Amino acid sequence: MVSKISNIKESSVTVFSLFTTTGTLVCCAIPIIFVTLGMGATVAAMTSAFPFLITLSQYKVWVFAFSGIMLVISGWLMFRPGRTCPVDTDLARACNTAFKWNKRIYWASVVIWSIGFIAAYVLLPVRMWLNI
Repeated sequence: MVSKISNIKESSVTVFSLFTTTGTLVCCAIPIIFVTLGMGATVAAMTSAFPFLITLSQYKVWVFAFSGIMLVISGWLMFRPGRTCPVDTDLARACNTAFKWNKRIYWASVVIWSIGFIAAYVLLPVRMWLNI
């Protein structure tokens, strides 16, 4: 029973991490990339259609910090020492399948967060340094 509750907690934190890291893309990375590619009108249309993007981008430090913390918690829950699956064959198979999908979602979240972080905090200083 404890393992089932642990798997549910692990899965829910991992999926929540995916949604928070996707928020970093939506708020910060996509608009910066569009502007860099000369598609400023697209960003203006996005912000007029979805005004919450302006609020998210004003608090991008908090968005990135919260999603990064969620990734750390999710990673710890998945890869912590002593994590085991039940002995029962059916439950062990379900546990291993859930763990496999949690790892996929987790690493996808890490990639999404990294893309957002690079676009929001690295590309602009590098572009300014190169004087492009």
